[in-house]
Amino acid sequence: MREKTILYRPIGPKELALIKKSLWRKFPPRLPEQPIFYPVLNEEYATQIARDWNVKASGSGFVTRFAVNSEFIKKYPVQTVGGSIYKELWVPAEELEEFNSNIIGKIEVIAEFFSKENDLG
Repeated sequence: MREKTILYRPIGPKELALIKKSLWRKFPPRLPEQPIFYPVLNEEYATQIARDWNVKASGSGFVTRFAVNSEFIKKYPVQTVGGSIYKELWVPAEELEEFNSNIIGKIEVIAEFFSKENDLG
């Protein structure tokens, strides 16, 4: 059995729709202006991005959690982009399909955030 590493990815509604379309198996290709796919190493960091950035940009934000083959991701050094919780992997956009093929199981949404304007309650 392959060892797996749990990663997180904060996303907006457009990316969520594309992940759902893939039957929760892969992340969509990057846009031309997005040369790097960056999953993060902990839920707290992913939550901050989804809640504070994605909601402002698109009205909603989501935190996804997924498992990846540990051996495969060893080639991506951990990048610390601020304080100790801000750790992520930088996967070149052209390697995303190979990254997707190393996801074990399904991508799941573990948190959702909405702007006050979108709040139906």
